[in-house]
Amino acid sequence: MLPRYNHLLTGEGMPEIRKYEGGKDVSDRGAFLAGKKLMLEVRVPRSLGDGGVALRIHRDGDPERDVSLSFVTTEKGIDTYSTELVLSKGLYYWELIFVRGTETLFTNSINNKDFTLSRSSAGKFRALVYEDRSGAPDWFRGGTMYQIFPDRFRRGRTRVPLREDAELEADWYEGMPEYANIPGGKIKNNRFFGGTLYGVIEKLDYLKSLGVSIIYLNPIFEAYSNHKYDTGNYEKIDEMFGGEKAFKKLLREAESRGIRIILDGVFNHTGSDSKYFNREGRYGTVGAYQSESSSPYHGWYHFGRDRDEYECWWNIKILPRLDHRNESCRHYFTGRDGIGARYVKMGIGGWRLDVVDELSDDFLDEFSDSVKSSNKDTVIIGEVWENAADKIAYGYRRRYFQDGQLDSVMNYPFRNAIIEFCTRGNARILYDTLTEIYASYPPRVCDSLMNLLSTHDTERILTCLGVSGNEITELMPPEKAEFRLSGGEYAKGVKLLKIASAVQYTVYGVPSLYYGDEAGMEGFGDPFCRMPYPWGRENAELLQHYRALGKMREDEKIFADGSFHAEIISPGAIKLIRERDRERIITLASREASDIKMSLDGIYKDLLSGDVHEGEIILSPDTAVILKKVK
Repeated sequence: MLPRYNHLLTGEGMPEIRKYEGGKDVSDRGAFLAGKKLMLEVRVPRSLGDGGVALRIHRDGDPERDVSLSFVTTEKGIDTYSTELVLSKGLYYWELIFVRGTETLFTNSINNKDFTLSRSSAGKFRALVYEDRSGAPDWFRGGTMYQIFPDRFRRGRTRVPLREDAELEADWYEGMPEYANIPGGKIKNNRFFGGTLYGVIEKLDYLKSLGVSIIYLNPIFEAYSNHKYDTGNYEKIDEMFGGEKAFKKLLREAESRGIRIILDGVFNHTGSDSKYFNREGRYGTVGAYQSESSSPYHGWYHFGRDRDEYECWWNIKILPRLDHRNESCRHYFTGRDGIGARYVKMGIGGWRLDVVDELSDDFLDEFSDSVKSSNKDTVIIGEVWENAADKIAYGYRRRYFQDGQLDSVMNYPFRNAIIEFCTRGNARILYDTLTEIYASYPPRVCDSLMNLLSTHDTERILTCLGVSGNEITELMPPEKAEFRLSGGEYAKGVKLLKIASAVQYTVYGVPSLYYGDEAGMEGFGDPFCRMPYPWGRENAELLQHYRALGKMREDEKIFADGSFHAEIISPGAIKLIRERDRERIITLASREASDIKMSLDGIYKDLLSGDVHEGEIILSPDTAVILKKVK
């Protein structure tokens, strides 16, 4: 039953909504296959005084229509109504209407599953109806991802060339990335720490000890900056990372260990210092900036009245935006032999698409077709910061999942919710977020979500969890560069990170570990979240914890596609349930100040500590346990 907490119905029962697809109960879901029969069943307590139930539904952009539900039966004071729907592809909004005497009540959706009743139309449910595409490959689901910012992970023993205009920071441990003294100030971004792909190769066994099966590399194509989001040439691996020789060796060595490599696809913009734009004149090509008449790339960009007026990403002049309406430009990336397919054929496992909201539907349709045609077992992940099921970007609705443009997205809503839970003890927000995403995306997308706590674009999770007070958000860049957690704050952050990671590694989807989080790295947002990995100075406690989590995911196949259900234990504690066939794993996480005594339906083993609990468990404050039912 759904929760009974509507103030309008004090002392009266709440209706229950069930959904069935092909005879299977899919009540927790809100995404359904196009053309399949969906049965909606509503059980209404007689105490509600209901005189009938109607479904009001409309496809996004179309008029609403009302469908009366048919009365089925009455049993033990419960009236049952139902209707069958066959929906075509698209995004739908719907609500139920209950008539009782002269009063009309409407469902008010809270998280696309739970609801209250109100006297006027309020929050509507969403239904995403999608085509049956294969989705993310089996090797991806159930895996563990590790994100690497190449320049800051490890210097390899194999020497690589240093570009003449690049600066090398000699101090790996105490050196500081370039930063502007004021937010938004300009910097060169040409100071490197010297990390290479050879360094990644040397640490593959270390990554394997963390249970890593997927490596996501931030951009590695030739570019001027240390971050490489200003691509100079998509056809070349940057020589300062080791070039194509190192890249091919990385692919071979990773494959031999059962690890796939995912590349960062920055296809919305290039660098102004590139073979395509060539504003600085470093390349031998005739770039778009240099000539309107003789450059093959001029139509790839948006120019104004003269060559110095061109559209940029976020108005950053070194990042001219590509015009994918130009077929030559679009096909360079999405053609059968385009950049997307080229590296798939070389052996990568897939792409993470940078700022995917800014890539057109035509681009994504063609890109997906070309990449999947090259290798159907390729994964495509989009950078989306909100709920991707009903995302509106630049004035129009995106259809990422309706026909397979994307297999997965970066799950930033999860990050926000877990931080809220760990720092404020708010179980309601975490419950609603997990429930809504699970009830919004197709099942295979849920199983493939990139669940993250930190990235190259965010504060380090340890800093988020350990800091005291909001005044630190007002710090200027020089103060952020010097800031370090106090001993007490650091210990607090470690304790809370263990809770956050236990949830991250057991909810639906794929956990993504940002390099160094397992070592206890701290720091604010870019560039302070991009410090070099502290080899030899790792936090041993956290490292042991993450190795145990990685081993658990390798051993327990339920995390690949087991069903998911969440329950609120108390305002500051939550229960997460994964089930598949006869398997059952429960995660209990508490931010309460006192012990919580909980009943168990059998004998459970704690997968992290090895402790066995029979019949009940005492959940201590500020802890998380992962329990597997053994009997």
